[in-house]
Amino acid sequence: MATASTTLLLSLSLSLALLAFAWAASPSPDAEAISRFQEYLRIDTAQPAPDYAAAVAFLRNQASEAGFEARTLELVAGKPLLLLRWPGRRPSLPSILLNSHTDVVPSEPNKWDHPPFSAALDEASGRIYARGSQDMKCVGMQYLEAIRRLRSAGFVPDRTIYITFVPDEEIGGHGGVEPFVSSKEFKDMNVALVLDEGLASPGEEYRVFYAERSPWWLSIKAMGAPGHGAKLYDGSAMENLMKSVEAIRRFRTSQFDLVKSGEKAEGDVVSVNFAYLKAGTPTPTGFVMNLQPSEAEIGLDIRIPPSAHVEALERRLVEEWAPPSHNLTFEFKQKMSVLDNFGKPAMTPTDSTNPWWLLLEEAVKSAGGKLGKPEIFPASTDARYFRQIGLPAFGFSPMANTPILLHDHNEFLSKDEYLKGIGIYESIIRTLATHKDGGKDDESRAEL
Repeated sequence: MATASTTLLLSLSLSLALLAFAWAASPSPDAEAISRFQEYLRIDTAQPAPDYAAAVAFLRNQASEAGFEARTLELVAGKPLLLLRWPGRRPSLPSILLNSHTDVVPSEPNKWDHPPFSAALDEASGRIYARGSQDMKCVGMQYLEAIRRLRSAGFVPDRTIYITFVPDEEIGGHGGVEPFVSSKEFKDMNVALVLDEGLASPGEEYRVFYAERSPWWLSIKAMGAPGHGAKLYDGSAMENLMKSVEAIRRFRTSQFDLVKSGEKAEGDVVSVNFAYLKAGTPTPTGFVMNLQPSEAEIGLDIRIPPSAHVEALERRLVEEWAPPSHNLTFEFKQKMSVLDNFGKPAMTPTDSTNPWWLLLEEAVKSAGGKLGKPEIFPASTDARYFRQIGLPAFGFSPMANTPILLHDHNEFLSKDEYLKGIGIYESIIRTLATHKDGGKDDESRAEL
């Protein structure tokens, strides 16, 4: 017959075994962070019909768990912008804004190894495959996960931290950040610095962007007399357009050669790419082959760095690419200025004159990372709208040792790089949130 002490010992042993089993069975904090990332990736927010309602509902739930104040703004109907706030102890200090976009570009599922919205984790490689894994659902979730860690450690920021999850970045930001920066809600935030998206880096160093190329989207149309397909004559629409194409191609080659030789980075040159060619007389089965058309048109995607000589490029467009003497006309679909609203190049300083740059470098280094040489972003992001109103803004996505796959098939991010990026942002947020600008804030003066 068992004694009372033996029964007690058996009971304690059983309880400890059950606790150990429960502890072993519970997911680790890293596994939970990966699971939340995958859940966000599985929400289909691809243009042209992003499920913003599902994304905002998910993010609001995450924000509630992390202790944020949350508001949903709809500056354009059907385009929800989620604004999260982590109040600082010194609210009179200008705030920090961490921006990310919820929409992603479309994909071609039949050309992927895994469905684009499956967030499939390849256990062998550790890669998470999904549209948005690099551009840029990773960064939005890293913001949240970093702040979860900071709050768990008892950290309270001096500055108020805002996080925005904005719509429509992939189609120009006209339903998201563009109206947001003009809103009363934004002005009331008193933002000092913005962090936004960057690019993956195939090497060990993280890439950081202080400016970006401005998009010029335009069409060039050629006119000419129609004629029989066998007839040789001057001034046909196709001949006029091909002269334009050849002039543009020569300029494109000269810019691309600077990149190939290593003389300039991609973001430092003017890029010109042909987006479409429209010509010919269509039939139900193709085109009329024995008729030279009276109209022909091309579309161009041109990206201009803030250092470019804009007036010289405009002259080139009028005199070489679309001269009226060749029956050519052009029309801008979009033409963004390389200057901010104060007439200065829309660039954020990356030297000792900008304390935010020094703090960013320090924070990344203290977390075990290293920034590469600051670059001009080769395409366009929402950061341009902040720089346009004179705010400093850096593009930064902590993804090292990762091929650049945004907008590509089989976009992925390894779970190890994702988790490392959370640590990087934890250091960045801690550092930026405690910076005092070298002066006393209202709350400190009140305490004296």
